[in-house]
Amino acid sequence: GDKPERKKRILSGVQPTGTIHLGNYLGAIKQWVDNQDKYDNYFCVVDLHAITVPHVPKELKESVLKTAGLYLACGIDPKKSKIFVQSHVSAHSELTWLLNCVTPMGWLERMIQFKEKSRKQGESVAVGLLDYPVLMASDILLYQTDLVPVGADQKQHIELTRDIARRFNEMYCKGNQAKKLRGTSRPVFKEPDAMISKDAARIMSLSDGTNKMSKSAPSDMSRINLLDTPELIREKIKKCKTDSEKGLEYGNPDRPEATNLINIYSSASGKTIEDIINEVEDLSWGQFKPLVADALVENLRPIREKYDDIMSDPATLASILEDGAKSANEVASATNEWAKEAMGFVSLDKVKKASEEQAAKYAKHA
Repeated sequence: GDKPERKKRILSGVQPTGTIHLGNYLGAIKQWVDNQDKYDNYFCVVDLHAITVPHVPKELKESVLKTAGLYLACGIDPKKSKIFVQSHVSAHSELTWLLNCVTPMGWLERMIQFKEKSRKQGESVAVGLLDYPVLMASDILLYQTDLVPVGADQKQHIELTRDIARRFNEMYCKGNQAKKLRGTSRPVFKEPDAMISKDAARIMSLSDGTNKMSKSAPSDMSRINLLDTPELIREKIKKCKTDSEKGLEYGNPDRPEATNLINIYSSASGKTIEDIINEVEDLSWGQFKPLVADALVENLRPIREKYDDIMSDPATLASILEDGAKSANEVASATNEWAKEAMGFVSLDKVKKASEEQAAKYAKHA
């Protein structure tokens, strides 16, 4: 019979911020949840990445668990997707060192995100921030990943991952030497592709309709977080930036806030933009805002309730993360071993096997 087609494998790195805002959810997570059946999914909470900037240990511990809980509450299903914590799979750290030794320094100094972040941190910038993209390359390459969903700002890091994979494969997986070491000249790493998420809904800041909603904006009033209480959601929408025009319209470049609130209303209520414009074009801001707030409260309620259920049952969360780490470790440690073999590291098993073969040879001649 026909073999079922192999599902493409996706790896998504998830920052353990402990909060997710509406822009993250609608722009990326909801699409991942909706596509779980199409792909072989690995969701990795990247705590090793989180320490590349100064952090508070107690907060890291809490936010890793909260983030895992939130993804599950958003609909990531452990039966369909592996969800695990990066530091629970030691191959991430180990492969990073191996890849550090094949990655030219100049490649990392060119990274735009490093330039921007190191400018802010000045002299105290850590080696880890420079090396962040190599850890990201390890995350991806360990799983023989086909596709990596990223925003446009991370595209350069995926290019780098491809470059590192290609350089390693050329250095260590070609010719007789490679065949002798591994019995195969098959490359160790697969070159992944970026899956640039077409922001399903570009959700903008509540305090400035020309900027994206962001977790790093100083004011919490600028974003709707998935765990905000209904009261807080209503207050944020009530206080969000408006203009003094009469009525509401969509797509007018001079009225970005009107467009943004209509987009938010559309994604929360499931209504089309056309239907909404017919419904609200003659309303005042004061009449429109409560409609948006009500739709958001209802839309986010199931996520908040499910999150509370998950976090009140730590044993189940622990077993989901343990299963995830076990599945991830099987794939990751195999890739890591291939990489070490290709580079000429000798495993204890091989040393033992060689000594046993030698002993047998002597026994025969004795």
